[in-house]
Amino acid sequence: GRRKIWIDNRFLYVFTWLWHSYGEISIMGLMYAIGVQVVDIIGVVFYLLMPLNREIICIYWLKFLLGVLFWAAGIGIFDTAKNAEEKTVYENYYDFSTVLSKVSGYQTLAINRGEKEKILTVKIEAPEDDILRYLRKKVIVKENEYTTPYLREVVEDSYKRLIAPAIEREIRSELTETAEDGAIEVFGKNLHQLLMQPPIAGKVVLGWDPAFRTGCKLAVVDETGKVLDTIVVFPTEPQNKVAETKRIVKAMIEKYNISLISVGNGTASRESELVIVDMLKELNRPVQYIITNEAGASVYSASKLATEEFPNFDVGQRSAVSIARRLQDPLAELVKIDPKSIGVGQYQHDMNQKKLREALENVVEDCVNNVGVDLNTASASLLEYVSGVSKAIAKNIVTYREENGRFKSRRELLKVAKLGPKAYEQCAGFLRI
Repeated sequence: GRRKIWIDNRFLYVFTWLWHSYGEISIMGLMYAIGVQVVDIIGVVFYLLMPLNREIICIYWLKFLLGVLFWAAGIGIFDTAKNAEEKTVYENYYDFSTVLSKVSGYQTLAINRGEKEKILTVKIEAPEDDILRYLRKKVIVKENEYTTPYLREVVEDSYKRLIAPAIEREIRSELTETAEDGAIEVFGKNLHQLLMQPPIAGKVVLGWDPAFRTGCKLAVVDETGKVLDTIVVFPTEPQNKVAETKRIVKAMIEKYNISLISVGNGTASRESELVIVDMLKELNRPVQYIITNEAGASVYSASKLATEEFPNFDVGQRSAVSIARRLQDPLAELVKIDPKSIGVGQYQHDMNQKKLREALENVVEDCVNNVGVDLNTASASLLEYVSGVSKAIAKNIVTYREENGRFKSRRELLKVAKLGPKAYEQCAGFLRI
């Protein structure tokens, strides 16, 4: 339709026509749409000399063509350090440049983080002369000594001030989204492999959470995951009570018939391992030890869930229990921890958190339903990943089990509060007794 435009109160008005069919608009309409601020005389001259029916351009088509130019013409992403002398983890990107089509996902995420931390300056370089030549060819359909200089300025200003920054933002956004999708996929595969590790069942395990100043926290867990005993020993610096530690651990091994020691791989892990190896040589019974990945154990031990599960334990004792249980049933223990804290992904804190959370929850749910869970030993945090079981129903199942004892058949689930026939139909096949 018609648009009335007042220009500095010196011209009554001019008409511009927006050709709406098929999303197409005239050159004047294009200028109007992108908000180019043109002085009054240029706008009037441009309108009067540009035939309305001559050069119709679709905004989206123009944007697409410029995007193709950005990608196809060997456009590169360049980043430099704000302080080249400063030593940081981003030194590989202090003077980095590459073609857009060859940028790896991890490079994109690293550059984005460096830019966010104000260490790197990033820009995308395009063949500006070629793009401006293309735009002039499309806009200036007829040379005129009076209007051509103004139109050249209009084209250059439109590109540099509006079009180029918009396309650069779009390209950066597309690179980031592609990199995030790839990183989430890798994270999901790594998490799946971690959760599907075979359990070591039927063994009494001693969980060993190593440390220096605060001492090593130990926890004995029986075959069903029940905590039998906890204690703190000081075999490392600065106390160096090695002999006392050996005596205490040997007594625990004899008392609880421990056959496996699970040692966390955190601080003081190597020092603790030396003590354990030396002690095992002095035993008359076969006892083995395994270095266990303790990523996320500290996060779990300080969580609300751990506090509810072990209200009388401190953070170190809960961590030792978690390290022991990870050997007995990795899936049942790791589902209690936020997947982002397990440490099997890259740049997880820089991604779209909603998309990452949904993807990882789907992986955990798939693993749980693939293996199934024991109805008489599973915790509420594990049960809530079973199809048809919500967080409230999972708590109700555990409460019913504590009040009425072990489930003797799956039909008993129908007696659990809020678990109706439909929910039972969904979950029964994934629960075993």
